[in-house]
Amino acid sequence: MTALAGAPGAQAEPDRQTKLNQLTKQAAALTRAYRGEIQSLEEAKRAVRRAEARVKSLKASVAAAQRTLTQFAQTSYMQGGVDPGQFLAFGDGDLGQAATLNYLAAMRAERLNRLKEMQQEAKKAEKAADDKVEELRENIEELQRKRREVERLLARFGFQKPDAGTGLTPRMISVRNAILQQFPMPYGYGCLRRGDAGEHGVGRACDFMMAPGGRYATGADLERGNALAEWCIRNGRRLGIMYIIWQQKYYDIRTGSGWRMMADRGSPTANHYDHVHVSVL
Repeated sequence: MTALAGAPGAQAEPDRQTKLNQLTKQAAALTRAYRGEIQSLEEAKRAVRRAEARVKSLKASVAAAQRTLTQFAQTSYMQGGVDPGQFLAFGDGDLGQAATLNYLAAMRAERLNRLKEMQQEAKKAEKAADDKVEELRENIEELQRKRREVERLLARFGFQKPDAGTGLTPRMISVRNAILQQFPMPYGYGCLRRGDAGEHGVGRACDFMMAPGGRYATGADLERGNALAEWCIRNGRRLGIMYIIWQQKYYDIRTGSGWRMMADRGSPTANHYDHVHVSVL
């Protein structure tokens, strides 16, 4: 029987996991220092998790294929009793057995080729996961370089707690009111979401609807959303805006790194195509 290659990445995975554990701690420290979610970090961590999940899935498929191929080879050998490579030597009276062995050999070759393909896919997935970890490391280094500048910005605005009445911080109320003075809101807006793990849960975020929920903003609604996003960028450092999300992109006022794409989260609302999200310091 042909020897089967081992599962890919047997040596690489522990090293990658060690790096990821270290980077996760650094990311958590940066999030605390930046006083709120850092979308670029969240996106990088999601990308790593997706890559890791693909590696695990492919490794499981490779292992299952290896077991199936081994069982198939053993069964074929026991049923045929002859090396499949010898079927060409049979005489006319052995054509039935030869055809069977030919079929078994072809099936085994097909499964072996598929196993090799999956092993190559798994190796590529390992490389992709390592690349995503490296992207996370680079992102953390960039944020660490800007940390002092961000800390000065945070010190200028100070830390606020939500009030007992609205559940929003005074800064969020101020930014919300300024936005409502500048832009009509035909579809409404929402701010506090109790129990939310992000900025909405602590009264530091509002969603300004640019279309009925679940629909893509188009025409004048899209233009209004674009104008609101640009207004937030221009006035962000003056008002204490932390970041905005719009049209599956985010802009972090703290870092000033410009618009960055977000991964697809599955719906117009989750991808912020129907509302502008505004978070404050």
